[in-house]
Amino acid sequence: MKRRDFAAVLTAGVATPTLLGAAPAHAADRSATGLPQHMSAVLTAELADRDAAKALAPLLYDVGFDWRPETAPPADCDFILAFGFGNRPPAGGGDPVKVRYEPGPVNEELADTVARVRARRNVPVYAQWEIARFLVSKYGMSDVTSIEPLIAPDGTITYLSTDGVAAQVAEARKRVPGGAGTACVIGFRDHHKRCVQTTRDRGLKAYAPRGFSMPHTYDPESGQAWTRRRDLYLVNDMLAQWSALRAKLMAEAFPNG
Repeated sequence: MKRRDFAAVLTAGVATPTLLGAAPAHAADRSATGLPQHMSAVLTAELADRDAAKALAPLLYDVGFDWRPETAPPADCDFILAFGFGNRPPAGGGDPVKVRYEPGPVNEELADTVARVRARRNVPVYAQWEIARFLVSKYGMSDVTSIEPLIAPDGTITYLSTDGVAAQVAEARKRVPGGAGTACVIGFRDHHKRCVQTTRDRGLKAYAPRGFSMPHTYDPESGQAWTRRRDLYLVNDMLAQWSALRAKLMAEAFPNG
């Protein structure tokens, strides 16, 4: 298959509905379109290596063409874990290294989503601080643990990564009587899959809440440049997915270093 033919398959068959936010079929149904097989065939021809192509094709498919996490009913969860997305520069100005950013409109939408899920399943909430602020101020919500940035003695602020948030929650859940339980993960639409996977990588059971849509409108005024525009964010998220995947594959192939 020529490269332009392969590109046509991606555009017509799968890529457009998924990336534009339409409601695509289940991942298994998408696989039935033959895209993974096309990818493997093209890679085999390009690499002249069937085994390498067979190993790479499902990884490329997972990172680039499957953007939805596994779901479970909210009734199955023991706590809600909400990851922030973007922010706004400090309203009063000042040194952004030492003056906390504003939560911004996207995190308010994420807080609204948490509230909808919480109305269905009244369980503890662990929320990145940008979301937690709205849960308390807008909804007066109780039993909310705010995951805060790290502040050094000199006042320097270090904001947590997706993994940093998941790590803090995983540590907190170790102290819960009866076990850590299952997380109902809330996250921005294009960040959601990685939120669930990162939570699992930290040793927690985690799912997206079935039947709930996630916020998906980008904020062009976000203080994080990579969260202002969808095409740029998707590249950023794929880079993060590849980095995590690389670490896993290396550890599996060479556990002793």
